[in-house]
Amino acid sequence: MTLNLDDLYTILPVLVTAGWAVALLLVDLFIPEKHKGWIALLAVLGLGADLGLTLAMRGRSQTAFNGMAVLDGFTVFLDVIILSAGMAGIALAYDYLKRMKIERGEYYVLLLFSISGMLLMAQAYDLIIVFLALELLSIPLYVLTGFARPRSESEESALKYFFLGALASAFLLYGVALIFAATAHTDLVGIQHAFVDSSRPVNLALFAAGAAMALVGLGFKVAAVPFHMWTPDVYQGAPTPVTGFMAVAVKAAGFAALLRVFLTIFPGLSAQLTPILWTMAVLTMLVGNLLAIAQNNIKRLLAYSSIANAGYLLMAFVPYGNGEVAGNSLAAMLFYLVAYGLTSFGAWAVVTAMEGAEGRGLDLNDYAGLGRKYPWLAVCMLVFMLSFAGVPLTLGFWGKFYLFSAAVQAGFISLALIGLLTSVLSAYYYLRVVVIMFMRPGEPVVRRDAALSLVTLVSAVAVVGLAFVPNTLLELARQALMRLL
Repeated sequence: MTLNLDDLYTILPVLVTAGWAVALLLVDLFIPEKHKGWIALLAVLGLGADLGLTLAMRGRSQTAFNGMAVLDGFTVFLDVIILSAGMAGIALAYDYLKRMKIERGEYYVLLLFSISGMLLMAQAYDLIIVFLALELLSIPLYVLTGFARPRSESEESALKYFFLGALASAFLLYGVALIFAATAHTDLVGIQHAFVDSSRPVNLALFAAGAAMALVGLGFKVAAVPFHMWTPDVYQGAPTPVTGFMAVAVKAAGFAALLRVFLTIFPGLSAQLTPILWTMAVLTMLVGNLLAIAQNNIKRLLAYSSIANAGYLLMAFVPYGNGEVAGNSLAAMLFYLVAYGLTSFGAWAVVTAMEGAEGRGLDLNDYAGLGRKYPWLAVCMLVFMLSFAGVPLTLGFWGKFYLFSAAVQAGFISLALIGLLTSVLSAYYYLRVVVIMFMRPGEPVVRRDAALSLVTLVSAVAVVGLAFVPNTLLELARQALMRLL
């Protein structure tokens, strides 16, 4: 295989992020302990430059490394989400690490390495690259989850995430092996061609088993039921900025791989996989919303909310093999991913501002009096809770509207009704936070930090402002899927 400039150009966002992480690792050696915040600023500059580079790639469509990686509109769309999530994640961590006395430069280096894995996941056009990207994004997160050592809950969450993550990786790798045994290919185009090559018939039993294994491995990353068990404990024990970053970026990367792989090589199995995906979507919506009702810890509540939102995203994936209907449904999925990302980061910014030493500020009752003492912060949290619940005049409303409409259009009326009912159910625990903030007396303590305030305000303005021009964002999502469908 001959390396050329087109190959390097295709994966340039990955190379820039990973290279910048290596550079920061060296720079960190020369920065005094009291000034590790400079690493955060340099990390944001690197991601910002990478974001500009990614946007400059719009309209390009090409493959690299003999079809193992691809650059297209879908790649650019997901890269923008992931890089934006990375910058927001750094903003959440900047003051938090100082406050918790765990500020170390390697935090931002590990974050950049994880982001580079996510960017590679969005470009993966070969099952081996999917697996390598999954490991590259996961291994730094295992370390970041336990970054608050010697806090026992942080170390425990890291171990749980590592062991269950390794199990999920094993499922994915075994699925790749079965698909290779069935088709003699790991590249997505080669697997497609294997079904029309009469010289070597495909072993459909092995291929179906491989598809199921791949679904298990990727289902773990997006926290879909029944592969969600790790989520509440890991989200609660990990440092809050890590949790906020995982809630958005890991989900985006996981769904990027699901879309790319299933739309390219598994369309012929849509009839067999549709009942499985339907069941997973329903269970994920039900389990996430029902268990969130019983939570008194805000991090666990948002963890179960994240599970429920994975169910809504999976709902759009159910008709993935149904032609034009699938296009509308998957465009709604990308729209909802943006709406969820903005809403989620805003909510996690508020949680980060509220959290104090030894876990203070994480109980729901700690939010009592926030509306009186810090009205601007409470109003922003109100916007995020309403958006999660799908209330009109928020981006979350349009996200759910497009998802439910697409499900009805695809003929899955019962799925849309279940989604609607669980969304109504979710309003209980989201509005519970609002009631506590505005209707109960208390003296909350909020950390004042410019970076946190910026993330909170920008997210709130975007959640409300973009709700007045939803068609623009939906059209961008449709354009991103043009080459993929």
